[in-house]
Amino acid sequence: MNSATILILFVFAYFIGLLVIAYLTSRNADNQSFFIGNKKSKWWLVAFGMIGTSLSGVTFISVPGTVGKMTAGEYPFGGFEYYMMVIGFFLGYFIVAFVLLPLYYRMNLTSIYTYLGRRFNVEAHKIGSLFFIISRSIGATARLYLVVNVLQIFLLQALGVPFWVTAGVILLMVLLYTFEGGVKTIVITDTLQTSFMILSLVACIIFILSNLNLSYGEAYTILADKDYTHLMNTDINSKTFFLKTVLGGMFITIAMTGLDQEMMQKNISVDNLKNSKKNMLTFAGTLLIVNLAFLFLGGLLYLFAMENGAAYSQVVDVVNGKQNITNVFGFPDAASGNITNIMGDDLFPALSLQGYFPLFIAVIFIIGLISALFPSADGALTAVTSSYCVDLLNMNEDQTKTEKQKKRLRMKIHLIFTVVFFALIMIFKAIDDKSIVYLIMEVAGYTYGPLLGLFAFGILTRYQIAKKYSIIAVTLLAPVVTYLINYLVTQNTDYRIGVELIMINGLLTFIGLWLIRNRGPHLRVVE
Repeated sequence: MNSATILILFVFAYFIGLLVIAYLTSRNADNQSFFIGNKKSKWWLVAFGMIGTSLSGVTFISVPGTVGKMTAGEYPFGGFEYYMMVIGFFLGYFIVAFVLLPLYYRMNLTSIYTYLGRRFNVEAHKIGSLFFIISRSIGATARLYLVVNVLQIFLLQALGVPFWVTAGVILLMVLLYTFEGGVKTIVITDTLQTSFMILSLVACIIFILSNLNLSYGEAYTILADKDYTHLMNTDINSKTFFLKTVLGGMFITIAMTGLDQEMMQKNISVDNLKNSKKNMLTFAGTLLIVNLAFLFLGGLLYLFAMENGAAYSQVVDVVNGKQNITNVFGFPDAASGNITNIMGDDLFPALSLQGYFPLFIAVIFIIGLISALFPSADGALTAVTSSYCVDLLNMNEDQTKTEKQKKRLRMKIHLIFTVVFFALIMIFKAIDDKSIVYLIMEVAGYTYGPLLGLFAFGILTRYQIAKKYSIIAVTLLAPVVTYLINYLVTQNTDYRIGVELIMINGLLTFIGLWLIRNRGPHLRVVE
Protein backbone atom coordinates (compact mmCIF):
# COMPACT_ATOMS: atom_id res chain seq x y z
CA MET A 1 0.00 0.00 0.00
CA ASN A 2 1.57 3.32 -1.08
CA SER A 3 1.66 6.47 1.03
CA ALA A 4 -1.04 8.27 -1.01
CA THR A 5 -3.51 5.45 -0.35
CA ILE A 6 -2.69 5.46 3.38
CA LEU A 7 -3.29 9.22 3.57
CA ILE A 8 -6.62 8.95 1.71
CA LEU A 9 -7.73 6.20 4.12
CA PHE A 10 -6.99 8.54 7.04
CA VAL A 11 -9.20 11.20 5.42
CA PHE A 12 -12.12 8.76 5.18
CA ALA A 13 -11.57 7.41 8.71
CA TYR A 14 -11.65 10.98 10.03
CA PHE A 15 -14.87 11.67 8.16
CA ILE A 16 -16.55 8.54 9.55
CA GLY A 17 -15.72 9.83 13.03
CA LEU A 18 -17.47 13.13 12.18
CA LEU A 19 -20.54 11.22 10.97
CA VAL A 20 -20.74 9.33 14.27
CA ILE A 21 -20.61 12.61 16.21
CA ALA A 22 -23.24 14.10 13.89
CA TYR A 23 -25.54 11.14 14.51
CA LEU A 24 -25.14 11.37 18.30
CA THR A 25 -25.68 15.15 18.44
CA SER A 26 -28.54 15.40 15.93
CA ARG A 27 -30.96 12.98 17.58
CA ASN A 28 -34.18 14.84 18.39
CA ALA A 29 -32.73 17.96 16.71
CA ASP A 30 -35.22 20.58 15.55
CA ASN A 31 -34.80 23.82 13.60
CA GLN A 32 -33.67 25.72 16.71
CA SER A 33 -30.97 23.07 17.26
CA PHE A 34 -29.84 23.67 13.70
CA PHE A 35 -29.90 27.48 13.93
CA ILE A 36 -28.58 28.24 17.45
CA GLY A 37 -28.05 24.89 19.22
CA ASN A 38 -31.06 25.55 21.51
CA LYS A 39 -28.82 28.08 23.37
CA LYS A 40 -27.21 25.24 25.35
CA SER A 41 -23.64 25.33 24.00
CA LYS A 42 -20.79 25.43 26.56
CA TRP A 43 -18.77 28.65 26.25
CA TRP A 44 -15.38 26.91 26.46
CA LEU A 45 -16.39 24.45 23.72
CA VAL A 46 -17.47 27.30 21.46
CA ALA A 47 -14.27 29.30 22.19
CA PHE A 48 -12.01 26.37 21.36
CA GLY A 49 -14.01 25.34 18.29
CA MET A 50 -14.04 28.91 16.94
CA ILE A 51 -10.25 28.79 16.72
CA GLY A 52 -10.59 26.16 14.01
CA THR A 53 -13.30 28.15 12.21
CA SER A 54 -11.27 31.35 12.31
CA LEU A 55 -7.96 29.78 11.30
CA SER A 56 -9.14 27.43 8.54
CA GLY A 57 -6.92 26.15 5.75
CA VAL A 58 -5.76 29.70 5.07
CA THR A 59 -3.84 29.90 8.35
CA PHE A 60 -2.69 26.29 8.11
CA ILE A 61 -1.24 26.64 4.60
CA SER A 62 -1.18 30.25 3.41
CA VAL A 63 0.07 32.09 6.51
CA PRO A 64 3.26 29.98 6.92
CA GLY A 65 3.94 30.49 3.22
CA THR A 66 3.96 34.31 3.57
CA VAL A 67 7.01 34.32 5.88
CA GLY A 68 9.65 33.65 3.21
CA LYS A 69 7.65 34.88 0.25
CA MET A 70 9.55 37.52 -1.71
CA THR A 71 7.97 40.96 -1.98
CA ALA A 72 8.51 43.94 -4.24
CA GLY A 73 8.64 46.39 -1.33
CA GLU A 74 11.21 47.67 1.14
CA TYR A 75 11.61 44.25 2.77
CA PRO A 76 12.78 41.21 0.78
CA PHE A 77 10.35 38.81 2.47
CA GLY A 78 6.89 38.90 4.03
CA GLY A 79 8.32 37.92 7.43
CA PHE A 80 5.97 38.22 10.39
CA GLU A 81 4.12 41.23 8.93
CA TYR A 82 0.86 39.26 9.01
CA TYR A 83 1.04 39.38 12.82
CA MET A 84 0.21 43.09 12.74
CA MET A 85 -3.13 42.10 11.29
CA VAL A 86 -3.54 39.48 14.05
CA ILE A 87 -3.02 42.25 16.65
CA GLY A 88 -5.77 44.17 14.86
CA PHE A 89 -7.97 41.06 15.07
CA PHE A 90 -7.33 40.92 18.83
CA LEU A 91 -8.45 44.55 19.33
CA GLY A 92 -11.53 43.93 17.20
CA TYR A 93 -12.67 41.02 19.40
CA PHE A 94 -12.96 43.38 22.39
CA ILE A 95 -15.35 45.61 20.43
CA VAL A 96 -17.38 42.54 19.43
CA ALA A 97 -17.49 41.32 23.05
CA PHE A 98 -18.46 44.60 24.69
CA VAL A 99 -20.54 46.35 22.01
CA LEU A 100 -22.16 43.79 19.71
CA LEU A 101 -22.70 40.74 21.94
CA PRO A 102 -24.69 42.70 24.58
CA LEU A 103 -26.90 44.04 21.77
CA TYR A 104 -27.57 40.56 20.35
CA TYR A 105 -28.35 39.01 23.73
CA ARG A 106 -30.59 41.89 24.78
CA MET A 107 -32.63 41.37 21.61
CA ASN A 108 -32.58 37.55 21.95
CA LEU A 109 -31.70 37.11 18.28
CA THR A 110 -31.55 33.95 16.18
CA SER A 111 -30.20 35.92 13.24
CA ILE A 112 -28.12 39.00 14.00
CA TYR A 113 -29.57 40.76 10.94
CA THR A 114 -32.92 40.90 12.71
CA TYR A 115 -31.36 43.92 14.47
CA LEU A 116 -31.30 45.81 11.16
CA GLY A 117 -34.98 45.06 10.61
CA ARG A 118 -35.97 46.35 14.03
CA ARG A 119 -33.64 49.35 13.89
CA PHE A 120 -34.51 50.41 10.33
CA ASN A 121 -36.90 48.34 8.21
CA VAL A 122 -37.39 45.06 6.37
CA GLU A 123 -35.27 46.33 3.49
CA ALA A 124 -32.23 46.76 5.78
CA HIS A 125 -32.82 43.33 7.31
CA LYS A 126 -32.92 41.63 3.91
CA ILE A 127 -29.96 43.50 2.39
CA GLY A 128 -27.84 42.81 5.50
CA SER A 129 -28.56 39.10 5.28
CA LEU A 130 -27.92 39.07 1.54
CA PHE A 131 -24.50 40.72 1.93
CA PHE A 132 -23.64 38.17 4.60
CA ILE A 133 -24.67 35.24 2.40
CA ILE A 134 -22.56 36.58 -0.48
CA SER A 135 -19.60 37.41 1.79
CA ARG A 136 -19.54 34.14 3.67
CA SER A 137 -20.13 32.03 0.57
CA ILE A 138 -17.17 33.62 -1.22
CA GLY A 139 -14.87 33.63 1.83
CA ALA A 140 -15.65 30.06 2.87
CA THR A 141 -15.29 28.62 -0.60
CA ALA A 142 -11.95 30.43 -1.10
CA ARG A 143 -10.69 28.74 2.07
CA LEU A 144 -12.22 25.45 1.02
CA TYR A 145 -10.70 25.68 -2.45
CA LEU A 146 -7.23 26.12 -0.94
CA VAL A 147 -7.42 22.81 0.93
CA VAL A 148 -9.23 20.89 -1.82
CA ASN A 149 -6.58 22.04 -4.28
CA VAL A 150 -3.79 20.73 -2.03
CA LEU A 151 -5.47 17.34 -1.74
CA GLN A 152 -5.94 17.32 -5.51
CA ILE A 153 -2.41 18.35 -6.54
CA PHE A 154 -0.43 16.35 -4.02
CA LEU A 155 -2.60 13.22 -3.58
CA LEU A 156 -5.47 12.64 -5.99
CA GLN A 157 -4.18 14.02 -9.29
CA ALA A 158 -1.66 11.18 -9.60
CA LEU A 159 -4.52 8.72 -9.18
CA GLY A 160 -6.39 10.28 -12.11
CA VAL A 161 -9.15 11.85 -9.99
CA PRO A 162 -10.49 15.10 -11.57
CA PHE A 163 -10.60 18.26 -9.44
CA TRP A 164 -14.39 18.55 -9.71
CA VAL A 165 -14.79 15.05 -8.23
CA THR A 166 -12.53 15.93 -5.28
CA ALA A 167 -14.47 19.13 -4.61
CA GLY A 168 -17.83 17.36 -4.95
CA VAL A 169 -16.91 14.52 -2.58
CA ILE A 170 -15.56 16.92 0.08
CA LEU A 171 -18.74 19.02 -0.06
CA LEU A 172 -20.88 15.89 0.10
CA MET A 173 -19.03 14.91 3.29
CA VAL A 174 -19.73 18.32 4.84
CA LEU A 175 -23.38 18.15 3.76
CA LEU A 176 -23.91 14.73 5.32
CA TYR A 177 -22.70 15.56 8.80
CA THR A 178 -24.35 19.02 9.03
CA PHE A 179 -27.67 18.07 7.41
CA GLU A 180 -29.50 17.35 10.63
CA GLY A 181 -27.76 18.87 13.64
CA GLY A 182 -26.46 22.22 12.36
CA VAL A 183 -24.93 24.36 15.13
CA LYS A 184 -25.61 21.68 17.74
CA THR A 185 -23.34 19.34 15.78
CA ILE A 186 -20.63 21.74 14.62
CA VAL A 187 -19.94 23.13 18.11
CA ILE A 188 -18.72 19.60 18.98
CA THR A 189 -17.03 18.74 15.66
CA ASP A 190 -15.23 22.10 15.48
CA THR A 191 -13.74 21.43 18.94
CA LEU A 192 -12.45 18.05 17.79
CA GLN A 193 -11.05 19.53 14.59
CA THR A 194 -9.33 22.44 16.36
CA SER A 195 -7.60 19.91 18.64
CA PHE A 196 -6.20 18.01 15.66
CA MET A 197 -5.13 21.22 13.92
CA ILE A 198 -3.15 22.48 16.91
CA LEU A 199 -1.68 19.00 17.49
CA SER A 200 -0.47 18.99 13.86
CA LEU A 201 1.05 22.46 14.26
CA VAL A 202 2.99 21.48 17.38
CA ALA A 203 4.11 18.12 15.94
CA CYS A 204 5.46 19.74 12.75
CA ILE A 205 7.39 22.40 14.70
CA ILE A 206 8.95 19.75 16.98
CA PHE A 207 9.89 17.53 14.03
CA ILE A 208 11.62 20.30 12.06
CA LEU A 209 13.53 21.60 15.11
CA SER A 210 14.66 18.06 15.87
CA ASN A 211 15.63 17.40 12.26
CA LEU A 212 17.66 20.63 12.03
CA ASN A 213 19.07 20.04 15.54
CA LEU A 214 17.98 23.48 16.71
CA SER A 215 16.42 24.84 19.88
CA TYR A 216 13.57 27.37 19.69
CA GLY A 217 15.98 30.21 20.47
CA GLU A 218 18.58 29.10 17.92
CA ALA A 219 15.91 28.74 15.24
CA TYR A 220 14.55 32.22 15.93
CA THR A 221 18.06 33.73 15.73
CA ILE A 222 18.62 32.14 12.30
CA LEU A 223 15.21 33.35 11.10
CA ALA A 224 16.01 36.88 12.31
CA ASP A 225 19.38 36.81 10.50
CA LYS A 226 17.54 35.95 7.26
CA ASP A 227 15.08 38.82 7.83
CA TYR A 228 12.20 36.36 8.21
CA THR A 229 10.95 37.79 11.52
CA HIS A 230 10.43 41.51 10.94
CA LEU A 231 7.03 42.57 12.29
CA MET A 232 6.46 46.11 11.08
CA ASN A 233 6.41 47.32 7.50
CA THR A 234 7.12 51.05 7.82
CA ASP A 235 6.65 51.84 4.11
CA ILE A 236 3.47 53.94 4.18
CA ASN A 237 2.78 53.24 0.49
CA SER A 238 2.88 49.46 0.96
CA LYS A 239 -0.25 47.34 1.23
CA THR A 240 1.10 45.89 4.49
CA PHE A 241 2.12 49.19 6.19
CA PHE A 242 1.80 48.24 9.86
CA LEU A 243 -0.64 50.94 11.00
CA LYS A 244 -3.22 50.32 8.30
CA THR A 245 -2.76 46.56 8.76
CA VAL A 246 -3.58 46.84 12.48
CA LEU A 247 -6.59 49.10 11.86
CA GLY A 248 -7.73 47.04 8.89
CA GLY A 249 -7.43 43.84 10.94
CA MET A 250 -9.54 45.38 13.71
CA PHE A 251 -12.35 46.35 11.34
CA ILE A 252 -12.14 43.02 9.51
CA THR A 253 -12.74 41.27 12.84
CA ILE A 254 -15.67 43.53 13.69
CA ALA A 255 -17.20 42.74 10.30
CA MET A 256 -16.13 39.13 9.70
CA THR A 257 -16.81 38.02 13.28
CA GLY A 258 -19.15 40.50 14.95
CA LEU A 259 -21.37 41.08 11.91
CA ASP A 260 -21.09 37.54 10.58
CA GLN A 261 -23.94 35.12 11.22
CA GLU A 262 -21.64 32.07 11.11
CA MET A 263 -19.38 33.28 13.91
CA MET A 264 -22.14 34.90 15.94
CA GLN A 265 -24.61 32.02 15.79
CA LYS A 266 -22.06 29.96 17.72
CA ASN A 267 -21.60 32.75 20.26
CA ILE A 268 -25.31 33.32 20.77
CA SER A 269 -25.77 29.55 21.18
CA VAL A 270 -24.03 30.00 24.58
CA ASP A 271 -26.52 30.14 27.48
CA ASN A 272 -25.83 33.73 28.69
CA LEU A 273 -23.98 36.95 27.84
CA LYS A 274 -21.31 36.62 30.54
CA ASN A 275 -20.21 33.23 29.27
CA SER A 276 -20.39 34.41 25.67
CA LYS A 277 -18.00 37.28 26.48
CA LYS A 278 -15.71 34.80 28.21
CA ASN A 279 -15.79 32.70 25.07
CA MET A 280 -14.89 35.65 22.82
CA LEU A 281 -12.00 36.93 24.94
CA THR A 282 -10.54 33.46 25.52
CA PHE A 283 -10.72 32.84 21.81
CA ALA A 284 -9.04 36.21 21.06
CA GLY A 285 -6.12 35.56 23.41
CA THR A 286 -5.58 32.05 22.08
CA LEU A 287 -5.45 33.32 18.49
CA LEU A 288 -2.50 35.58 19.35
CA ILE A 289 -0.49 32.54 20.41
CA VAL A 290 -1.64 30.17 17.65
CA ASN A 291 -1.02 32.62 14.79
CA LEU A 292 2.47 33.40 16.10
CA ALA A 293 3.17 29.66 16.18
CA PHE A 294 2.02 29.32 12.54
CA LEU A 295 4.36 32.15 11.48
CA PHE A 296 7.23 30.50 13.38
CA LEU A 297 6.40 27.24 11.60
CA GLY A 298 6.49 29.12 8.28
CA GLY A 299 10.05 30.29 8.94
CA LEU A 300 11.06 26.74 9.93
CA LEU A 301 9.57 25.35 6.71
CA TYR A 302 11.74 27.66 4.60
CA LEU A 303 14.83 26.76 6.69
CA PHE A 304 14.09 23.04 6.32
CA ALA A 305 13.58 23.38 2.56
CA MET A 306 16.86 25.28 2.09
CA GLU A 307 18.72 22.75 4.23
CA ASN A 308 17.44 20.09 1.82
CA GLY A 309 18.46 21.86 -1.37
CA ALA A 310 15.73 24.46 -2.05
CA ALA A 311 16.77 27.90 -3.24
CA TYR A 312 15.45 31.27 -4.39
CA SER A 313 15.76 32.17 -8.05
CA GLN A 314 14.18 34.28 -10.79
CA VAL A 315 12.39 33.24 -13.95
CA VAL A 316 12.47 35.68 -16.86
CA ASP A 317 9.70 35.51 -19.47
CA VAL A 318 9.34 37.75 -22.51
CA VAL A 319 5.70 38.57 -23.35
CA ASN A 320 4.92 40.97 -26.22
CA GLY A 321 8.48 42.26 -26.12
CA LYS A 322 8.37 42.96 -22.37
CA GLN A 323 10.44 41.17 -19.75
CA ASN A 324 8.48 39.68 -16.83
CA ILE A 325 10.61 38.64 -13.86
CA THR A 326 9.05 36.17 -11.42
CA ASN A 327 10.63 35.28 -8.07
CA VAL A 328 10.53 31.55 -7.33
CA PHE A 329 11.55 29.24 -4.50
CA GLY A 330 11.86 25.49 -4.72
CA PHE A 331 14.00 22.45 -5.47
CA PRO A 332 16.04 22.46 -8.71
CA ASP A 333 15.27 19.62 -11.08
CA ALA A 334 18.22 17.20 -11.22
CA ALA A 335 18.24 17.07 -15.03
CA SER A 336 17.29 20.56 -16.18
CA GLY A 337 18.04 22.66 -13.11
CA ASN A 338 14.63 24.34 -13.44
CA ILE A 339 12.80 25.16 -10.23
CA THR A 340 9.14 24.30 -9.66
CA ASN A 341 7.91 27.20 -7.55
CA ILE A 342 6.56 26.18 -4.12
CA MET A 343 6.89 29.64 -2.54
CA GLY A 344 3.73 30.67 -0.70
CA ASP A 345 0.71 28.39 -0.40
CA ASP A 346 2.42 25.31 -1.91
CA LEU A 347 5.38 25.19 0.51
CA PHE A 348 3.87 23.27 3.46
CA PRO A 349 1.99 20.73 1.28
CA ALA A 350 5.02 20.11 -0.97
CA LEU A 351 7.32 19.34 1.95
CA SER A 352 4.73 17.19 3.71
CA LEU A 353 3.44 15.18 0.77
CA GLN A 354 6.35 14.89 -1.65
CA GLY A 355 8.66 12.78 0.48
CA TYR A 356 10.65 15.48 2.28
CA PHE A 357 8.90 14.69 5.57
CA PRO A 358 8.51 11.11 6.86
CA LEU A 359 5.14 9.35 6.47
CA PHE A 360 4.01 9.92 10.07
CA ILE A 361 4.44 13.69 9.62
CA ALA A 362 2.57 13.49 6.30
CA VAL A 363 -0.29 11.75 8.15
CA ILE A 364 -0.25 14.45 10.85
CA PHE A 365 -0.26 17.14 8.13
CA ILE A 366 -3.26 15.57 6.37
CA ILE A 367 -5.18 15.30 9.65
CA GLY A 368 -4.37 18.93 10.41
CA LEU A 369 -5.30 19.96 6.88
CA ILE A 370 -8.73 18.34 6.87
CA SER A 371 -9.24 19.60 10.44
CA ALA A 372 -8.67 23.07 8.99
CA LEU A 373 -10.98 22.35 6.06
CA PHE A 374 -14.15 21.14 7.75
CA PRO A 375 -14.75 23.90 10.39
CA SER A 376 -14.62 26.56 7.66
CA ALA A 377 -16.99 24.70 5.36
CA ASP A 378 -19.48 23.24 7.84
CA GLY A 379 -20.03 26.47 9.76
CA ALA A 380 -20.44 28.52 6.60
CA LEU A 381 -22.89 26.09 5.03
CA THR A 382 -24.97 26.01 8.20
CA ALA A 383 -24.84 29.80 8.63
CA VAL A 384 -25.88 30.76 5.09
CA THR A 385 -28.71 28.23 5.30
CA SER A 386 -29.81 29.70 8.65
CA SER A 387 -29.64 33.26 7.37
CA TYR A 388 -31.59 32.46 4.22
CA CYS A 389 -34.30 30.63 6.18
CA VAL A 390 -34.61 33.08 9.08
CA ASP A 391 -33.93 36.40 7.35
CA LEU A 392 -35.14 36.02 3.79
CA LEU A 393 -37.93 33.44 4.28
CA ASN A 394 -39.00 34.49 7.82
CA MET A 395 -39.19 30.83 8.77
CA ASN A 396 -39.39 31.46 12.53
CA GLU A 397 -42.48 33.70 12.09
CA ASP A 398 -44.16 31.53 9.47
CA GLN A 399 -47.30 30.08 11.09
CA THR A 400 -48.57 28.46 7.89
CA LYS A 401 -46.05 25.61 7.89
CA THR A 402 -45.62 22.75 10.33
CA GLU A 403 -42.23 22.05 11.95
CA LYS A 404 -41.85 19.07 9.62
CA GLN A 405 -42.49 21.22 6.52
CA LYS A 406 -40.03 23.86 7.73
CA LYS A 407 -37.38 21.21 8.30
CA ARG A 408 -37.90 19.79 4.80
CA LEU A 409 -37.58 23.28 3.29
CA ARG A 410 -34.46 24.03 5.33
CA MET A 411 -32.83 20.79 4.13
CA LYS A 412 -33.63 21.67 0.51
CA ILE A 413 -31.99 25.10 0.94
CA HIS A 414 -28.99 23.44 2.62
CA LEU A 415 -28.60 21.26 -0.47
CA ILE A 416 -28.93 24.23 -2.86
CA PHE A 417 -26.17 26.13 -1.05
CA THR A 418 -23.94 23.06 -1.29
CA VAL A 419 -24.30 23.27 -5.08
CA VAL A 420 -23.55 27.04 -4.95
CA PHE A 421 -20.40 26.33 -2.91
CA PHE A 422 -19.32 23.78 -5.51
CA ALA A 423 -19.72 26.33 -8.32
CA LEU A 424 -17.69 28.95 -6.40
CA ILE A 425 -14.88 26.46 -5.73
CA MET A 426 -14.65 25.81 -9.47
CA ILE A 427 -14.40 29.59 -10.07
CA PHE A 428 -11.51 29.86 -7.58
CA LYS A 429 -9.83 26.96 -9.34
CA ALA A 430 -9.99 28.97 -12.57
CA ILE A 431 -8.51 32.05 -10.80
CA ASP A 432 -5.75 29.91 -9.16
CA ASP A 433 -4.31 32.61 -6.85
CA LYS A 434 -1.11 31.48 -5.07
CA SER A 435 -1.48 33.61 -1.91
CA ILE A 436 -5.13 33.35 -1.03
CA VAL A 437 -4.96 34.84 2.48
CA TYR A 438 -4.66 38.41 1.13
CA LEU A 439 -7.19 37.74 -1.66
CA ILE A 440 -9.76 36.80 1.00
CA MET A 441 -9.08 40.01 2.94
CA GLU A 442 -9.48 42.09 -0.23
CA VAL A 443 -12.79 40.44 -1.16
CA ALA A 444 -13.98 40.92 2.43
CA GLY A 445 -13.28 44.64 2.07
CA TYR A 446 -15.85 44.87 -0.72
CA THR A 447 -18.52 42.52 0.65
CA TYR A 448 -18.43 43.19 4.42
CA GLY A 449 -17.96 46.98 4.11
CA PRO A 450 -21.68 47.72 3.60
CA LEU A 451 -22.55 45.59 6.67
CA LEU A 452 -20.00 47.54 8.71
CA GLY A 453 -21.50 50.85 7.59
CA LEU A 454 -25.11 49.72 8.20
CA PHE A 455 -24.48 48.49 11.75
CA ALA A 456 -22.30 51.51 12.60
CA PHE A 457 -25.03 53.91 11.44
CA GLY A 458 -27.64 52.01 13.46
CA ILE A 459 -25.57 51.91 16.66
CA LEU A 460 -23.90 55.35 16.52
CA THR A 461 -26.78 57.52 15.31
CA ARG A 462 -30.44 58.00 16.21
CA TYR A 463 -31.71 58.52 12.66
CA GLN A 464 -34.22 56.46 10.73
CA ILE A 465 -34.30 55.91 6.96
CA ALA A 466 -37.71 55.79 5.33
CA LYS A 467 -37.11 56.22 1.59
CA LYS A 468 -37.89 52.99 -0.24
CA TYR A 469 -34.90 51.22 -1.81
CA SER A 470 -32.52 53.92 -0.55
CA ILE A 471 -30.62 51.49 1.73
CA ILE A 472 -30.24 49.03 -1.14
CA ALA A 473 -28.94 51.82 -3.40
CA VAL A 474 -26.34 53.00 -0.87
CA THR A 475 -25.08 49.52 0.02
CA LEU A 476 -24.71 48.56 -3.65
CA LEU A 477 -23.11 51.86 -4.67
CA ALA A 478 -20.52 51.97 -1.86
CA PRO A 479 -18.51 48.90 -3.04
CA VAL A 480 -18.53 50.23 -6.62
CA VAL A 481 -17.15 53.62 -5.51
CA THR A 482 -14.62 51.82 -3.28
CA TYR A 483 -13.41 49.81 -6.28
CA LEU A 484 -13.07 52.97 -8.38
CA ILE A 485 -11.09 54.70 -5.61
CA ASN A 486 -8.79 51.67 -5.31
CA TYR A 487 -8.27 51.58 -9.07
CA LEU A 488 -7.55 55.32 -9.41
CA VAL A 489 -5.16 55.37 -6.44
CA THR A 490 -3.27 52.34 -7.82
CA GLN A 491 -3.04 53.80 -11.33
CA ASN A 492 -2.04 57.34 -10.37
CA THR A 493 0.01 57.12 -7.16
CA ASP A 494 2.62 54.93 -5.44
CA TYR A 495 0.22 54.28 -2.56
CA ARG A 496 -1.32 50.79 -2.35
CA ILE A 497 -4.62 50.24 -0.56
CA GLY A 498 -4.55 47.04 1.51
CA VAL A 499 -6.84 45.77 4.25
CA GLU A 500 -8.05 49.33 4.94
CA LEU A 501 -10.34 48.73 1.97
CA ILE A 502 -13.08 47.61 4.40
CA MET A 503 -12.76 50.89 6.34
CA ILE A 504 -13.17 52.96 3.17
CA ASN A 505 -16.19 50.90 2.07
CA GLY A 506 -17.81 51.07 5.51
CA LEU A 507 -17.23 54.83 5.72
CA LEU A 508 -18.75 55.40 2.28
CA THR A 509 -21.80 53.36 3.32
CA PHE A 510 -22.12 55.38 6.54
CA ILE A 511 -21.84 58.69 4.64
CA GLY A 512 -24.42 57.50 2.09
CA LEU A 513 -26.87 56.56 4.84
CA TRP A 514 -26.26 59.93 6.54
CA LEU A 515 -27.14 61.75 3.32
CA ILE A 516 -30.46 59.88 2.87
CA ARG A 517 -31.48 59.95 6.56
CA ASN A 518 -34.75 61.37 7.82
CA ARG A 519 -33.92 64.80 9.20
CA GLY A 520 -36.04 64.53 12.34
CA PRO A 521 -35.39 62.16 15.28
CA HIS A 522 -37.09 58.97 14.15
CA LEU A 523 -35.33 56.33 16.17
CA ARG A 524 -37.25 53.08 16.23
CA VAL A 525 -37.22 51.55 19.71
CA VAL A 526 -35.18 48.33 19.71
CA GLU A 527 -36.09 45.91 22.46
